[in-house]
Amino acid sequence: MTTARVPDALTIHQLLGRVVYFHVLFIAPEPSDTRRAASGPACCNHRASGPQYLTAALEGSAWGALMEIAAELPDSNRPCPHVSDTCCATCRITSAASAVGSRWVATEHRAYHRSDPGLVLVDACGRAAAARLGRVFADQHGVSCAVLDRFAADPPVPASLPGMDELPLTGELLALWADPAVTSHSPVASWLNHCTGGLDDVRRVLESRRTAS
Repeated sequence: MTTARVPDALTIHQLLGRVVYFHVLFIAPEPSDTRRAASGPACCNHRASGPQYLTAALEGSAWGALMEIAAELPDSNRPCPHVSDTCCATCRITSAASAVGSRWVATEHRAYHRSDPGLVLVDACGRAAAARLGRVFADQHGVSCAVLDRFAADPPVPASLPGMDELPLTGELLALWADPAVTSHSPVASWLNHCTGGLDDVRRVLESRRTAS
């Protein structure tokens, strides 16, 4: 399962820290649907033999922080109904990443376009986030996961995903995790770092750029 381009632990930690920081700064303050998703199908460890216990890899780690912010989302992506320390850790990471990707694109789209983004876009960004973050986790720990394999087998069409000039937060999230091993050689220094006034601040920058062009 391990690839030739597994990013180092520091790069992974920094990218996850960026996800948590931007989520707390931009996404968490925005209102959202209050519905919670129902429990979904059992994770890998509760559907097949040979479970891989990786709870220790989540506790107190940046990966655990990703799961914490996802757990607070009203659209958190269907945890295993048997959720416990014996759950597949990769399933839990892909679920958390999917919830984050879906929430980010929905929140950003409404903030800038004042409209509903539609299920196709929300689903595409959720699946892309799940596949990209899940793959890094699995490669880092040298494990396999049937759920992650299904995400990888049916990737969203790249053209269906937003870019940074359209939805900066979601676009950057997906771009940075497309290949974190490459990202580690180019430290992130985007204009988003200077937007501390919430999504209204980001929207004003986008509008000014469109006017200038």
